[in-house]
Amino acid sequence: MKKSNLIGVIVEDIGIEYMAQLIRGVEEIGHLYKYDIILSSTYGDDNALENAIDFLSTKQVEGIVVISEDISPEILVKLRDNKIPFLLLDKLHEFKKINTVKIDYEKEQYKLVKHLFNQGHENIAYVTLKNHNHLTDTKISGYEKFIKENNLKSIIIEADGKNSDDGYNIGEEVISQAKSENISAISFYNDQTAVGFISYCLDNGIKIPEDYSVVGFGNYEISRVYRPKLTTVSIPNYDIGAIGIRALIKRIRGEEDILENNWILDAQLIERDSTKSIS
Repeated sequence: MKKSNLIGVIVEDIGIEYMAQLIRGVEEIGHLYKYDIILSSTYGDDNALENAIDFLSTKQVEGIVVISEDISPEILVKLRDNKIPFLLLDKLHEFKKINTVKIDYEKEQYKLVKHLFNQGHENIAYVTLKNHNHLTDTKISGYEKFIKENNLKSIIIEADGKNSDDGYNIGEEVISQAKSENISAISFYNDQTAVGFISYCLDNGIKIPEDYSVVGFGNYEISRVYRPKLTTVSIPNYDIGAIGIRALIKRIRGEEDILENNWILDAQLIERDSTKSIS
């Protein structure tokens, strides 16, 4: 392949905070290795993703990085059969020989529920998304694993989406179920839905964490500036991008493949003001 010193980055939506952090890691380390980045957004559309792969191929990129929460098996096959080296960042999938840099979402969700349990909460609900993918199912597995190990009751509620408005809109249903199930703590799919729910509570005279403990997932900026500040899991997005691009460049150059297996990074539990001990 002709050397172009170009790497293509396909991202679902650059407006999503964690994806921007991943891209920053890719860009900064890529530039250290004298590679320029061509960025293409798909906004969750598989046709746009397929077109982006074809477009980047015409630009003679030496490698492709894909940043997306959900990719169809057909697209993974297309990437695998392409002659251009590629890497997935923070993507959960079941394909062998397609490696990625990510965190263990099941383990991190397990840790969140364990944290609530250690604070004395036993009736713990989990709010996920109606539209399931491998990521949503993996987080549910982490929740249910802890619940089953400790003989607790599984209480799963499904929101329409993953934005703060969706968290707000599910508020009435969550509170209704919390009253009937004696729920004292709620773990949300991400920070946005958690903050949306807290906003609903604020508008309806419900106090967090006095009435309910709430945790999110992701450590987005909103979790640090909203009140009460949100207990959550911090994902090392910059490091995921930096390690991923370094591994891809080594693969392009025919050097040691540092990603013979998936590279799993640890996330960090960030305890803030949205939970309280009841033990």
